[in-house]
This record gives sequence, structure tokens and C-alpha cells, in this order.
Amino acid sequence: QVQLVASGGGLVQAGGSLRLSCAASGRTFSSYAMGWFRQAPGKERDFVAGISRSRDSTYYADSVKGRFTVSRDNAKNTVYLQMNSLKPEDTAVYYCTAGAGVLLVSTGWNYWGQGTQVTVSS
Repeated sequence: QVQLVASGGGLVQAGGSLRLSCAASGRTFSSYAMGWFRQAPGKERDFVAGISRSRDSTYYADSVKGRFTVSRDNAKNTVYLQMNSLKPEDTAVYYCTAGAGVLLVSTGWNYWGQGTQVTVSS
């Protein structure tokens, strides 16, 4: 089993930046692909970004390309999401997830963190 704890959310003005972190338990962090999803009130949970377990290949939703960067530090069992040039439409609960490989649907991932709220004011 894998336990994920997300942090770093908060309130920020449009155009500002936030850095989300997700810390994983155990010594097998490098065995998992990692991803970020987000869910706004009344909306479905959508893919945001993902990173592979071994080649540092990254994947992004079209809506965040050029603004968000996902990275991982396997020695610290942590994955990050750097969020720049934030827009009000980025407002959502952001969830960290782990799985066998990067997939663009939420049903393709095995473990989930508790989520952290990101609110972008206009």
C-alpha cells in the first residue's frame, strides 16, 4: 500500500504561482508513475499532469501546457507541481495519484492523496 499526502494549496491572485508537493510513504516511490488531477465543484475529475517512473517523461493537459511543470525527487519520495501564470479557471481541489503508468483517466490510477485546495482570484 502507498500513502500520499498533498500540500501547498492556497489562495493566490491571477497571474501568481503556487508549488504543490506530494509526499509518499515507503521505499518504492521510484516504482510508480505519478500524476496530478483536479476537480472543481460540480465538475468531473480531470487530468492535469503526469511523470513516468524511470525516464522522467512528462505529460500535460492542453489547458496547462506552458504554465505548469511536474517533477519528482525519488530520493525524497516527493512529486511536485509548479503552477505559474495561474488563472481563475485553475481553481479546484488538486489530487496527487500513483500508478503503474501515466494514464489520462482517473480510473487508471491505483492510489490517491487527500487533495489540496487551490483558489485563484481575479
